[in-house]
Amino acid sequence: MLCRSNIALLALCFLFIKNTIDMRKKNSITLVEQAIILVPEFENRVRKLEQQIALRGQSNSTLNNYIRRIALFVIHFRTLPEQLNEDEINEYLVALALDPKSPSRSSFKHMVYGLRYYYRLLGMNKQAIALPSLKKEAKLPVILNYSELKELFAAPALLKQRIVLTLIYSAGLSGREAVNLKISDIDFECMTIHIRQSKYKKRPCRSPDP
Repeated sequence: MLCRSNIALLALCFLFIKNTIDMRKKNSITLVEQAIILVPEFENRVRKLEQQIALRGQSNSTLNNYIRRIALFVIHFRTLPEQLNEDEINEYLVALALDPKSPSRSSFKHMVYGLRYYYRLLGMNKQAIALPSLKKEAKLPVILNYSELKELFAAPALLKQRIVLTLIYSAGLSGREAVNLKISDIDFECMTIHIRQSKYKKRPCRSPDP
């Protein structure tokens, strides 16, 4: 379990991780930037997507997932999605779904949802409806037993890594929520953590009991 001093150390660890990730992002060209270089008109589409998602109050993670997938689409075809016919789009989606190197099923899902959102934004409802419907998979949560938890928390070699892992598990943080965590988000008096930029906007959660 964590005491207050460990929570402070944990917050510093998260801040270090976040700064490291931010530096890497600054030093590398993003998928969206690559797509804009290949198809300059895509920049205007990205701006429209950003505005629409902001108006609807959707999360930044939704925006980023949609735009990254559409950017991959633009990079592949070297043109905007509205310039392609239904057969070309379906062939691409089938290849993506069957590709063994595809990261996960969620990547395919975000591609379909992103394209559907894109077409509807442009008033192209016919193209949006033509995209495949995705069946939601029912998954049971994986619950670790005591020995598995003990092995999990003992796996990291460094103390700060164990602290990070313990807080993520105990507070129920997602990877994005963990990366976005700041020292100011931890209330040491009330022993609570304010989670920002999560799927549910901002939510408080109790920090692990000392």
